[in-house]
Amino acid sequence: MDTVKSTLQAVQTRIAAAAELAGRVAQDVTLLAVSKNCTADAVRALAEAGQKAFGESYVQEAVAKIAALADMHLCWHFIGPIQRNKTGQIAASFDWVHGVDRAIIAQRLSAARAPDQAPLNICLQVNVSGEASKSGVTPEQLVELVAEVRDLPGLRLRGLMAIPRATADVAEQRAQFALLRQCFEQMNAQGAGMDTLSMGMSGDLEAAIAEGATIVRVGTALFGTRIRG
Repeated sequence: MDTVKSTLQAVQTRIAAAAELAGRVAQDVTLLAVSKNCTADAVRALAEAGQKAFGESYVQEAVAKIAALADMHLCWHFIGPIQRNKTGQIAASFDWVHGVDRAIIAQRLSAARAPDQAPLNICLQVNVSGEASKSGVTPEQLVELVAEVRDLPGLRLRGLMAIPRATADVAEQRAQFALLRQCFEQMNAQGAGMDTLSMGMSGDLEAAIAEGATIVRVGTALFGTRIRG
């Protein structure tokens, strides 16, 4: 447990230092622990150390983990690719969904969210790198997608997310994050009312925080390298 706590504290210290450097406060940045491919016991240990928000990418694995850890009252974010036939399970099981990039997916999530559940928080994915291999709408397509999903019942449009091109060049990291922030500001200027920028991971969270990230998605720095088997 001491090792788990020290690992969590090390990441929290990075976040706090990056926030201070950017003239922000650490409390403005939520650490989302990416726990895909981790056991429920590993998640429980990190939760007992104080971490409450966890991100999962594989529906079946996540649903089992959520059930096993129900007593911990954690906040669960779905951050993986969203298949149409999984929207029902996702809508029923998660508090947040990152990576919505099609109106049909938002519509299906909305239809599947039970009336007695709180609205499902969603972030729209923007392709900030221009890579064909990456999901997400272009910045130019974002206006239309926001208009299509912002008033769907059962959903709450919270913000934007991106997975930028992997690079060690801090200037390039910041440029991609800055593009997402600009999209965010433009949408809010048009009345979108968003409050969340989900961007930055273990290797580039400092650049993301400098450009306004409110959620950083950190896996490797917390759990180490994991291989899906």
